[in-house]
Amino acid sequence: MTETNTRTQTGLVISSKRDKTITVMVERKVKHALYGKILRRSSKLQAHDQDNACNEGDLVTIKECRPLSKTKSWELLKVEKKVQEIK
Repeated sequence: MTETNTRTQTGLVISSKRDKTITVMVERKVKHALYGKILRRSSKLQAHDQDNACNEGDLVTIKECRPLSKTKSWELLKVEKKVQEIK
């Protein structure tokens, strides 16, 4: 049997306004090629959230899947840390 390794990313939910879709910002640190300074680079990924379980500020893990729409090719794997809601 062939087992494929799916890519996973961990990031912060920055938008959950759309139905069944969240926007996740994934940050990484890269070393500048010439000067050696550590830089922060970020990517915004659209992910499928079937149950609308996430809110802004949650820390989530997403995994790569087949394209679900023009921009959405990731799906929610699990919620690492929920943000505390102020009531």
